[in-house]
Amino acid sequence: MDAIDAKIIRALQRDGRLTNLELAGEVGLSPSPCLRRVRNLEASGLIQGYTALVDQKACGYPITCLVRIRLASHSQETVRAFERKIAETDAILDCYLMTGGADYELRVVARSLDDYEHLVRETIQKLPGIASIETSFAYGVVKKSRILPVLSEKRP
Repeated sequence: MDAIDAKIIRALQRDGRLTNLELAGEVGLSPSPCLRRVRNLEASGLIQGYTALVDQKACGYPITCLVRIRLASHSQETVRAFERKIAETDAILDCYLMTGGADYELRVVARSLDDYEHLVRETIQKLPGIASIETSFAYGVVKKSRILPVLSEKRP
């Protein structure tokens, strides 16, 4: 990835709806080479797709929960079953495999505390191998960025 590719990625992260003509002007290319570079970035997997950013509260999910889960068993069967169920659950937006006291940290959205309780009782607690569940509720957002800092060269 060179400096122009980095400019393209930064511009598309800020506004994925830029036309090729607008993007080319912003990064200092003519439209044809710009489009070729965008297609190469997509083909290489650096650009994985395009999406709309949606307001969580406006969609009826005012509650954000950060859930730390510790497993009692780390057998392949237990881990696979846990991860499969997590992947199938729409209210779980992110799932990170962790070091430290918890095995996983989830970012979950809920319509209400009752909605979250239902998710825990009917989905998460029913998974095999759960040793503990600890939840924190976010009551504000200081920073929420979806833009990765893009460097013009790959570093080891």
